[in-house]
Amino acid sequence: MAFEIEQDGHAFILDAPGDSGGADAGPRPKALLLSGLIGCTGMDVVSILAKMRVEGFTFRLEASAPLTDGYPSVFGRISLRYVFGGHGLPVEKIRRAVELSQEKYCGVSAMLRAAAPLDWRIDFEDAEDPAPGAPEGGATG
Repeated sequence: MAFEIEQDGHAFILDAPGDSGGADAGPRPKALLLSGLIGCTGMDVVSILAKMRVEGFTFRLEASAPLTDGYPSVFGRISLRYVFGGHGLPVEKIRRAVELSQEKYCGVSAMLRAAAPLDWRIDFEDAEDPAPGAPEGGATG
């Protein structure tokens, strides 16, 4: 069940869990789609914020995508959570960076959105002094 993939000069293994005939030697293909989504939009956001001269923040991105019942089992909905931390965060710049990624730049978001509803939100953690206008519960797109 394992496949060795070579991509852009890098090699990695895809595999299935033991109960599906694999050896659990690598990530699953559907999970890799979510990893690609996180990488695409995450890189966009970091790049856009750098151009806006936003510094001194922490950032993580979480994705969840429950699978549908039956075959083929696909993502029924994809949800992204952009989580920022730091002191005196420029909330509007952060919100704009995420919106630009989702609405203009991230091709992976655009492709997956064509297959399943994709929603997102922005949350702020450990922000001692978030800038005025910090959203409660984040934004939805």
